[in-house]
Amino acid sequence: MKLQVAIDRVSLEEATRLVTQLDGVVDVIEMGTSLVKDYGIVGMKELRKAATKSELLIDIKTIDEGEYEFKQGFTQGADILTAMGASSIETIRVCYQTSQLFGKRMMIDLLEVSNEKIEKLLEFEEAIFCLHHSVDKLGKWQVVDSVLEFEKKFPSLTHTAIAGGITLNNLEELKQKTKIEQVIVGSNIIKAENIVAEAKKFMERKTNDL
Repeated sequence: MKLQVAIDRVSLEEATRLVTQLDGVVDVIEMGTSLVKDYGIVGMKELRKAATKSELLIDIKTIDEGEYEFKQGFTQGADILTAMGASSIETIRVCYQTSQLFGKRMMIDLLEVSNEKIEKLLEFEEAIFCLHHSVDKLGKWQVVDSVLEFEKKFPSLTHTAIAGGITLNNLEELKQKTKIEQVIVGSNIIKAENIVAEAKKFMERKTNDL
């Protein structure tokens, strides 16, 4: 299991500082979509410079212009780029092909994607399929139950991730009960009083035998 920490809605200076602190502490550092929109390629370059040990995921949420956007993202140093599962199959296919060409990874964001559409996405065997609970949705979701239900529906998927509402407690339960490969944590680490200490707690919890 990998721990991905998402950085969003801060200045580029603050984002760079956070990346520097977390680099090498966590498995994957995410440049969140708000940072992509605010700072674009300049921001990508700066965060790539700061992340010398951890993988860098750039959450570009591609929904069209797949080849162009993925080439740009990988050229700026991303290890993983995101495409929306709501995109056309043709767009996702060209994103996947570009990822393969660069020897990098694609994450498919399954936000508001139907089971029928997911069935059509199963051809992308090396992609990371990310269950995602929107921050705009009211109420909490049952993290572990959602993953178990997803795994039951799509047992062939081996590369999966989950974003939204991950805590130390449900991380432990995810490790016990599911096959989830990557957990994505944002404010529960970034808003902690000591982000490095908190990140280490998550790393220990997902690494230690239960």
